[in-house]
Amino acid sequence: MVNSNSIISIENLKTYFYTRAGVVKAVDGVSFHVNPGESFGLAGESGCGKSVTCFSIVRLVAEPAGRIVAGKIMMDGEDLTTKSQDEMREWRGKKIGIILQDPLMSLNPVYTISNQVAECYNLDHVKNSRVRQNVIDVLRSVNIPAIEQRLDCYPFQFSGGMRQRTAAAIAIARSPRLLIADEPTTALDVTIQDQFLTLLKEIQLKTNMGIIMVSHDLGVIAESCDRIAVMYGGKIVETGTVKRVYQDPAHPYTRALMKALPKLGLKPKSRKMCQIEGEPPNPANLPPGCSFHPRCPNVMNICRQEYPPVTEIDGDGYAACWLLNKREN
Repeated sequence: MVNSNSIISIENLKTYFYTRAGVVKAVDGVSFHVNPGESFGLAGESGCGKSVTCFSIVRLVAEPAGRIVAGKIMMDGEDLTTKSQDEMREWRGKKIGIILQDPLMSLNPVYTISNQVAECYNLDHVKNSRVRQNVIDVLRSVNIPAIEQRLDCYPFQFSGGMRQRTAAAIAIARSPRLLIADEPTTALDVTIQDQFLTLLKEIQLKTNMGIIMVSHDLGVIAESCDRIAVMYGGKIVETGTVKRVYQDPAHPYTRALMKALPKLGLKPKSRKMCQIEGEPPNPANLPPGCSFHPRCPNVMNICRQEYPPVTEIDGDGYAACWLLNKREN
């Protein structure tokens, strides 16, 4: 259920790319909301539309090939899809921060760390005498050690974990109400991943900001999120609390993802992991009906003809599957 106090509400968002090969329906009718102090996870295989959803929210989809063709992105009573790029500059960073998945690519290699963080405060016309201290304070808040001695370092002089912390510092420097973390742990080893996720949680507890956590790693989602949306073929096929979705997945695709997770402590005969047969659909040529039907072990004739309606599950979320609709009827 959508909370009237939600930070952001996405309603039937559709983002298409117009190419020579045809129309790529990267995001095709996505709806969800994020509440204050909540972490919302977007999960799914590569190419399912997670990152394009996030880029659509901050209006960074490459135009004119890519564009939002339908839907609303509501924040503070305003629809971001109607904003010009000049108007969106007032929203990015100030109200919506974003951490990209590869800080070595997102940080400028020819500018020092202090210059890149200081740019956030220059946008807010902070007095020059305060900028340096603000830069030190925000970098210290993300636990970068001996920061006074590192201000004039370049990104290549930082480790992967410290670069990601720097990217986080830039994202939170202007105190946004919503933080989008797009695969923020991909370039990090497991130990640093845990430290970074813990850092985000600490920042969230202090500021009460909402977080959209994008990941194909279900372990990251389980550790850091309150609710989850599972995407497939540009659509959300299931959503709900992390506890319910992980313990009792309703959609066949979600069940297959959970079965594909490695289990510790299994006997040797039961160590074989489940695999999802087939390949993800081509967003430029989606199959009719349910996009998952070519890979679904429970496929029915109607699955090949019509996309299923959503079915509410225990007041906790919903799933889009004809099996659930059939049980209700």
